[in-house]
Amino acid sequence: MHALSRAALLLAGAGFALPAAADEGMWTFDHFPAKRMLEAYHWAPDQAWLDHVRLSSIRLAQGCSASLISPDGLVMTNHHCARECIGALSDKAHDYVANGFYAPTLADEKACPELEANQLISISDVTKTIKQSTADKSGRAFADAERAAIADVQKQCGTAADIRCQVVTLYHGGVYDLYKYRRYQDLRLVWAVEDQAANFGGDPDNFNFPRYAIDAAFVRIYDHGKPLHTDNYLRFAKQDLKAGDITFTSGNPGRTDREDTAAQLIFERDYAQPFLIDLLSEDRGILHELGTKGPEEQRFSKTDLFFIENSLKAFKGRQQALVESQIIPQHQAADRALELKVKADPKLAADAGAWKAIAGAEAHETQIFERYALLEGLSRRLAANTLRWAIELNRYAAEQGKPNGQRLDEYQDSNFPALKLDLLSAEPVYPELDRTQMGWWLTKMREYLGADDADVHAILGKQSPEEIAQQTVDGTKLADPKVREALLAGGKAAIDASQDPMLVFARRLDGPARTVRADYENNVKAVITQNAAKIAEAKFALQGTSSYPDATFTLRLSYGTVKGYEQNGKFIPPFTDFAGAFARETGAYPFNLPESWHKAKDSLDLQTHLDVATTNDIIGGNSGSPLINQAGEAAGLIFDGNIQSLGGDFGYDGTQNRAVAVDVSAIKAALQKIYHADRLVKELQIGTNASD
Repeated sequence: MHALSRAALLLAGAGFALPAAADEGMWTFDHFPAKRMLEAYHWAPDQAWLDHVRLSSIRLAQGCSASLISPDGLVMTNHHCARECIGALSDKAHDYVANGFYAPTLADEKACPELEANQLISISDVTKTIKQSTADKSGRAFADAERAAIADVQKQCGTAADIRCQVVTLYHGGVYDLYKYRRYQDLRLVWAVEDQAANFGGDPDNFNFPRYAIDAAFVRIYDHGKPLHTDNYLRFAKQDLKAGDITFTSGNPGRTDREDTAAQLIFERDYAQPFLIDLLSEDRGILHELGTKGPEEQRFSKTDLFFIENSLKAFKGRQQALVESQIIPQHQAADRALELKVKADPKLAADAGAWKAIAGAEAHETQIFERYALLEGLSRRLAANTLRWAIELNRYAAEQGKPNGQRLDEYQDSNFPALKLDLLSAEPVYPELDRTQMGWWLTKMREYLGADDADVHAILGKQSPEEIAQQTVDGTKLADPKVREALLAGGKAAIDASQDPMLVFARRLDGPARTVRADYENNVKAVITQNAAKIAEAKFALQGTSSYPDATFTLRLSYGTVKGYEQNGKFIPPFTDFAGAFARETGAYPFNLPESWHKAKDSLDLQTHLDVATTNDIIGGNSGSPLINQAGEAAGLIFDGNIQSLGGDFGYDGTQNRAVAVDVSAIKAALQKIYHADRLVKELQIGTNASD
């Protein structure tokens, strides 16, 4: 592979022929295109502005974004991002998801069981270090060398428990950056609206606009038992947004596939997404049926159901984009054009086999994808909570005795604080929910892999899925965090000696799961990483166009404007208001507003902006991102995109792709007029201490 400078790689184009659209881009903070923005808008942020916004931005390690909004550690995010915390703090007598939550004093703020906040404090280039370790290697040797080099860099960086270090792969292996975070694991719930205020319109309105929701919650970061004091936070905007205003989002988009080859997109269209859509559709039905058994079953299953429905709609949108648009033909044409140019260039010709190698890796993935997803990729997400903890404990016992660089990624020293936070979580366990999910997951495993499959025999033995689910869930003691704490403290000896039925089952699962994971990492992931890096370098050598890397659930900044759009021949204005919410209400779920809104209606200015649409380039993971104005103030709170934006995984269309945010004017009105959160109104408006 030819050598290129880091600066060159960071200019590598995301597409071969087409320049980026005006507002397109999820830009890393160390390479924000200020010159390009200045040319488009005659204004761009300076370095002080960028640093302030970066340090005011928060990544919630569980998959969302957030921002600091007061000097006393108050953090703003979406209700759906804090939903697991809200649900975990609820019980039969206090359904905070349905009824909302407000802590009138600091003493009333409730600790979230497993929420972690990361604040990005530095970015450094470690490409040379990683690539020296992987030079002239391929397959398993490449994967092992890359893992060891990354683990070593992260361990050297992570000098304290409150520091989280992550080597981030950009341009699919063209660049490796070290992201250093300040880690906070004491987060407490402060305020959350009712589910019907956060999720007004439910699944029918999800990924649509106009929207009429306040999908908002506040948590507070505590540092050594006291509210975090910080000089970097986003004050609420003094002026209301208006059409045409410049806006920014600072958040952590999870994953895009804009740099993928056509072969990778075809795999998504023909194999991965149809499988996931079928699986999630059935799980939605299972959870919905469980919720019909009674009020308590509905309460403890509705959070899982919410996330399944959200994921399902997102996958359907992605699939529609790949099936109905020209995305794949465009990628095929771009791949072919670039490949021909690479072959014709003596300096690049050695890399011309990269596309074929990636296609071969995807052909192999089609053979193992269902097995990998069911045994490894989804087992901890779709099965029982107690199984997740059993897998983590069992693998902790096996991995901790290995050199750091030889462990599975999630068990390396740099990731142990996050693992420990989950293992010691006080998250409640609902046996009926665990039995239902465990039995369903095992049934799907047998269905997809076949009753005669060797792995299925090894995992199920002579028992049915239902028998295993009942035996393991009813017999396990892992629902008790003190039991998990004792096992973790006892280390390998205690964990290996335990005959807890869920741990015994996790041991049976471990062998088949590790085998397919190793196959995927060595023969799919490593091949794609190595060859995608060659393509990224070739693009720059031939094009030299400025662009941005695919999303990696790390901090990015996008810029755009407040702007409506055309849909089916009709112009959709960029704002909604409280009047529209009351007009849209039918009184029946999901179009029923909370009683608190009706009580406050006469005191509200119904023309106050509620939600706003902008051209900011976002994707899943941006939920909870602040919408920021030129002054560096919080002007809104991203919570969704329109249905057209779901194709944004593969490309950006500025004519219709829209980010959807709660206007900060609505949050201020809600705090004052609907929820009477006087302590927060005072803290946010005049920056007083968060004292009682």
